[in-house]
Amino acid sequence: MTERALPATLTEAGPSPGSRWLGYLGVRVAIVFIVFLWSLPTAGLLISSLRDSDALVETGWWDAVLHPFESAQQWTLANYATTLGAEGMGEAFVNSIIVTVPATVIPITIAAFAAYAFAWMRFPGRTVLFAIVVGLLVVPLQMSLVPILRLYGNLDLNGTFLGVWLAHTGFGLPLAIFLLYNFISQLPKDLLESAFIDGASHLTVFMRLILPLSIPALAAFAIFQFLWVWNDLLVALVYLGVSSDVAVMPARLNELVGTRGDQWHILTAAAFVTMVVPLIVFLALQRYFVRGILTGSVKG
Repeated sequence: MTERALPATLTEAGPSPGSRWLGYLGVRVAIVFIVFLWSLPTAGLLISSLRDSDALVETGWWDAVLHPFESAQQWTLANYATTLGAEGMGEAFVNSIIVTVPATVIPITIAAFAAYAFAWMRFPGRTVLFAIVVGLLVVPLQMSLVPILRLYGNLDLNGTFLGVWLAHTGFGLPLAIFLLYNFISQLPKDLLESAFIDGASHLTVFMRLILPLSIPALAAFAIFQFLWVWNDLLVALVYLGVSSDVAVMPARLNELVGTRGDQWHILTAAAFVTMVVPLIVFLALQRYFVRGILTGSVKG
């Protein structure tokens, strides 16, 4: 009886423990190095924003890290007090909240209903309408600025929060519908059919089944939309302007660069105030963000 030859892949010896350990160590060192480089500008910005203007001019922020107790007078919170008060960043912060929260909630709500309708409801023109939505993904935002601005002029919406809410809703809806459709359309069909057999309506199925199951996808897009609206400068400048009662933080920061370009202690504090909320939102919802992306990529 002849002995069968094993496949070459089974007879080859795997990597030695030393090679695996070196590979493990190399990956960790590379990750730490990349994180260090990625975080370095943010750390420099934060340290500079906490230093006195004279110390900021005389030495670099890295010198404060190397000698943190050499001069206790160099550390101060006055930069933030000046930025939020006299420089108007506090008012701009409130305006950004007023703009960003509705501009995130409204498109997600509409997109969730639309995605469910495209995925599980049958009505005339459904395929054509969905093709139009997908086609809108490739339309550049800049092409629609002037026509919408003229329309807003006729409707007296320029310089109002309602105008910028509608603009961000329109610009964000195609991507939101497309992403949520890909998630909702892959939910188990048997689950919905069981609900319909029990007498549930489409609204009941949407509210009690689709929404709870879609929380990771909704949260993932909410992060995208929130960060996009919060950091947006172009749409805010076009439809809101730079007056103090409606100006958002990126617009106010851009104005400070022009008027306070040589006062780094003011600019760094203003820049870090602008970054705080997106950082908090991303860190608080990152687990939903990862779950939403991974669920959509492996479903089906």
